[in-house]
Amino acid sequence: MKETVQDLKTRRSVKKYRPDQITKNELIQVLEAGMNAPTGMNRQSPVMVAVQDPETVKQLSSMNAAVMGVSSDPFYGAPTVIVVLADSTVPTYLYDGSLVMGNLLNAAHALGLGACWIHRAKEVFALEEGKKLLKKWGLDDRYEGIGHCIIGYGDGPLPAAKVRKENYVIWD
Repeated sequence: MKETVQDLKTRRSVKKYRPDQITKNELIQVLEAGMNAPTGMNRQSPVMVAVQDPETVKQLSSMNAAVMGVSSDPFYGAPTVIVVLADSTVPTYLYDGSLVMGNLLNAAHALGLGACWIHRAKEVFALEEGKKLLKKWGLDDRYEGIGHCIIGYGDGPLPAAKVRKENYVIWD
């Protein structure tokens, strides 16, 4: 248990990656952690799309950059992207997908990988190009983007922890 708490306390968003791809075994372990996130009434509204094809990663990054209004790579060169989407007809879909994202990030860190939650998935998959990807993956427009979990081997030390705000916990 001490290791789990330590992993939760030391996880940081990684924004610089080596180009080498993570192993299939590492990816499977991260995905299994995502699959085991709690969901409202166990409805399991999220789905994860594991993307390691460099062209699709580049396409997703470009779409995300366009939504953001920049030309830089919002995926920081990460070689793997796990797209988390959730069935928006399920009342708890946003929370369910967010819990999956949290599990993915924490599992990646526990395995010694770098990871970061990249926003704008909702907007990316509302685009025509995003809808085409959903169709390619066998999903319909009920699925809303929750986040992109970028993963790879970090290039450099983890960033230092930021000071936590004074009133983070209120005791009653």
